[in-house]
Amino acid sequence: MPTTQQDSQPESSHHSAHDVQRAAGGAGLYAALTHGDSSVRLQAALTAGTYPDDSRLGALIARFGAEPDFYVRDMLTWAVTRHPATATLPLVEAELASPVAQARAQALHTLSKLGEPSSWPALEAALLHDADAEVARAAWRAAVALVPADEEARLAAHLIAELGRGDAEVQRSLSRALVELGDAAVPALEEAAAAGKERVRVHAVATLALLRDPDSSFAGHLEEATRAVIRRDAPQPVDTGAEPTPEDAHRPGSAVGAG
Repeated sequence: MPTTQQDSQPESSHHSAHDVQRAAGGAGLYAALTHGDSSVRLQAALTAGTYPDDSRLGALIARFGAEPDFYVRDMLTWAVTRHPATATLPLVEAELASPVAQARAQALHTLSKLGEPSSWPALEAALLHDADAEVARAAWRAAVALVPADEEARLAAHLIAELGRGDAEVQRSLSRALVELGDAAVPALEEAAAAGKERVRVHAVATLALLRDPDSSFAGHLEEATRAVIRRDAPQPVDTGAEPTPEDAHRPGSAVGAG
């Protein structure tokens, strides 16, 4: 089980499992999930998942947008997935409309873990293009996990529109999502690699390389793609069929004699 750093208050380090289990029951769950000690919040979420009770789902999902600790958020998602999908899906899908980016991202992460195809319609295109990078990344992962076969080409078009976005980590997430789509993404990737903005072409070339070898390093492909696109864009010498003169070698802008 993942661990988190406890607060420095002396009284926070002596909470028994019995105390946490008692606090996690009924209305006390919310108090345990908002406790100042992250280890208490973690244990409360663990207990809620170990002993599923649909009446606790609201309290668990309410913390998606407020819980500051990554490990506790992950435990919240695990606890939610322990409940029946019929009870969880409506509540989790409702969080996709939250004004809080973290709530949207955690809801998307949870949907990808639930893996219920019926939740595909809830993944609106706007989430794939969310202004918050973490929301968009979570949406890409959820979408490729849930997309029906007859929607793959449409999803690929939405993902291709995000090529070139963000830093290397954001781009890696998008490339991994496109790799998960497989052949459905190839035609649009090849088109993006051939024309358009340099940053988009670099990302497309790197993604195609990753698709050919999914276990390889995306960072390495990105560096190689950058060099390849720069070389492709570099001005080429014009072959006039005439022998260059000494004056040609020193003419400004001439490629003759370069290097």
